Amino acid sequence: MIRIGTLRPASGATQTRKRRGKGSASGLGGTAGRGHKGHKARAGGKIPSWFEGGQMPIQRRLPKRGFKNPGRVEYQVVSVGRLAEVPASTTVDRAWLAQRKLVRGRLPVKLLAGGKLEVALTVRVDAASEAARRAVEAAGGTVETPRPKAGA
Repeated sequence: MIRIGTLRPASGATQTRKRRGKGSASGLGGTAGRGHKGHKARAGGKIPSWFEGGQMPIQRRLPKRGFKNPGRVEYQVVSVGRLAEVPASTTVDRAWLAQRKLVRGRLPVKLLAGGKLEVALTVRVDAASEAARRAVEAAGGTVETPRPKAGA
C-alpha cells in the first residue's frame, strides 16, 4: 500500500545540488565554476546583451537614416465607400463605426475618399480629407470634425 510518507522520485529523476565554493572537496571550491578573474568572475558581473566585447557596436557602425516625426498623428482610416450601405440621415460617429467593427481601439478616425456615397449622412470623425468631405457634402450630408486646438 502506498502512503504519502513512502513516495519518492523515480531513480535518476533528481541530482545532488552543486555546492559551489565550499572547499576543494566539492570540486567547485576556489573559483566556484567562474574561471579566473575577469568581468564575469566578479559579483554583479553581468554583460548586457548588446555588448560586443569592446568592438564598435552595431548601432554605431551603421549609418543613421530617416526621421521619426514625434508630432505625427496615426489615424484609423475609413473610406467613404464603406458608408455606402448606411441608411439615410444616420449619424456616423466613432461608436457607430466601432459597433460595426470598422474601427477599433483608441486611435483617432480619419475619413478618406474612395468609393461612391449617395445617401445624406452626418459624419463625426477626428479628421477628413478634402476629397472625402466633398463626397459626403455632394450626397447632401455633412462632415463634423473637432475644432483644432489653439496654437496648433
